[in-house]
Amino acid sequence: QVRLVESGGGLAQPGGSLRLSCAASGDIFDIGAMRWYRLGDGPGKQRELVANITKHGDTNYVGPVKGRFAISRDIAKNTVDLQMNGLVPEDTAVYFCSVVAFVRGGSTWDTYWGQGTQVTVSS
Repeated sequence: QVRLVESGGGLAQPGGSLRLSCAASGDIFDIGAMRWYRLGDGPGKQRELVANITKHGDTNYVGPVKGRFAISRDIAKNTVDLQMNGLVPEDTAVYFCSVVAFVRGGSTWDTYWGQGTQVTVSS
């Protein structure tokens, strides 16, 4: 199986920056897409995709994070980072790392999730 461990969350002031990291470990044969999602507070909130990076390094961003967040990955280390700049209170959420991976001896690509890390943007 694949284990994902996120780090780097915490408290930031509006306009500030944080960098999230996610390390994948386990019996990994190959990793495809790596993604960051977030789940905000409040009723009716759903987990939403924030950023995606393919195995070839192609990136895309969703909604209001465009131009402020940057996703990157280190294929050799099986890590994916999310640099968050220009933070606003609306970025407050639990951020989840997700990877699509193929484990040794497996037969399909599966999606794995981290436990989440809290990001709070407040003055």
